[in-house]
Amino acid sequence: MLVEAEIWTIARTDQGNAVLLRPTGSDAAVPIFIGQLEAQSILIGLGNVPMPRPLTHDLFLSVLGKFGITVERIEITDLKDGTFYSKLILGKNGELIAVDARPSDSIALAVRVKCPVFIAESIIDEAGIPIASISEEPTAQEKNPIEAERKKLKEELEKLVEQENYEEAARIRDLLKELEKNYPET
Repeated sequence: MLVEAEIWTIARTDQGNAVLLRPTGSDAAVPIFIGQLEAQSILIGLGNVPMPRPLTHDLFLSVLGKFGITVERIEITDLKDGTFYSKLILGKNGELIAVDARPSDSIALAVRVKCPVFIAESIIDEAGIPIASISEEPTAQEKNPIEAERKKLKEELEKLVEQENYEEAARIRDLLKELEKNYPET
């Protein structure tokens, strides 16, 4: 059975970035570990950060819109061998269709269209952690997600330049420029 959940926060842990989903009325949260770029996209969506050119998730939504398709909801449906599975529930002309997707992509789309998020109870039972075990003190990212993202991008840019990965560094530099253009430091 699926229950509605909220995208509670994105946290950096020793194991990497995690999206924490909190089922409605639950005292547990489910951490789903995601990559850095996926975390960036979700943060950009959560912060409604306008970009001059569409990111992949924005492009996908634009294409769906051109065909009259809407994202009705996302469902985190399964957890097998430590891997989460999800579905996009799309609508067109009153009909629904389910499409397999990575949870990080589903969440990045959900934050942009503000659609409901559902998670299987079996996943909550297996992977949920008590809210009380999570620090109640908001992180810098929760207090100011734009500043946290700016700092993370700057650190990543420095690391990529040191590694002489100039192509990826240019991409991160461009993201940083857009973030700074849209949200100047205060």
